[in-house]
Amino acid sequence: MNRNTNIGEDLRSVSEIAVNGDAPAVEESIPYARPLPDPTRIGSENRIRYFRENLFPYAERMRNKEYNAQKLPLQVELVKLQNWIRDVGERLVILFEGRDAAGKGGTIRRFMEHWNPRGARVIALDKPSDVENGQWYFQRYISHFPTSGEIVLFDRSWYNRAGVERVMGFSGERDYRLFIQQAPALERMIVESGVHLIKLYFSISRREQLRRIESRAGDPLKQWKVSPVDRLSIDKWEEYTEAKEAMFLLTHSDAAPWTIIKADDKKRARINAMRHVLHSMDYDDKDLSIAHAPDPSIVASAVEIYRAGAPPIDR
Repeated sequence: MNRNTNIGEDLRSVSEIAVNGDAPAVEESIPYARPLPDPTRIGSENRIRYFRENLFPYAERMRNKEYNAQKLPLQVELVKLQNWIRDVGERLVILFEGRDAAGKGGTIRRFMEHWNPRGARVIALDKPSDVENGQWYFQRYISHFPTSGEIVLFDRSWYNRAGVERVMGFSGERDYRLFIQQAPALERMIVESGVHLIKLYFSISRREQLRRIESRAGDPLKQWKVSPVDRLSIDKWEEYTEAKEAMFLLTHSDAAPWTIIKADDKKRARINAMRHVLHSMDYDDKDLSIAHAPDPSIVASAVEIYRAGAPPIDR
């Protein structure tokens, strides 16, 4: 794939479609990769290529009927999970990371939809205050950690330092290097203290991000989701890609591994994110016919896709 695609031309092209046609026309303009013969049986080389090149293995998006049929049983299992965490006093933290418009917020809403809000919280922090800027970087995140019997979902997390802050120059090289040293050590201590920590990264293709940002910008109910930083990020695709890959290589650990979820199809991403979390947790009355391993063409361990010393792949 050509790494020198002109984002400005792409944005104008999608804008013209949005103006001259309806929303479905925009969505249909985004081609999917040619589907594999059986997406659940991907060979190792194809699996790595499909994840690293941001190719999507299905020819069509998941239909609403199939989505709703799978979502409800998974949400029932999520309620079982929350009840177990409450009853036995466990603590669970889930990080939702990814590029702008990757679908993190929508997935979080599906997690929270039937949970008791007294035992589950969503943390989406604004830029740090002057006081927070004077504190240890991780301090404002740790202050929101769960107590016994509680779940906390972070809509973006301390990994802002490895992503947007690094790419946009909001923090310096020394801050970044200190973060890379401290994050794995901190996460190991978090896990050793008894907190369950799950790190999810939602991965979308360049054209799909472009389509979603343009769609938001034209929707008066969603315009608030598009910030000046979001617009600038369109022209920094490669920089974000390099930052993401470095983050995986430097902060993936046995104690706190990264899980990648291909998110060009929002419905498949939500279903498989829920399934991955449920499959990862050992809770009472677990239905293994529902809380089984997620689709391997949608979900992968970061260490499987990004290995130190592996040659780069155009994306």
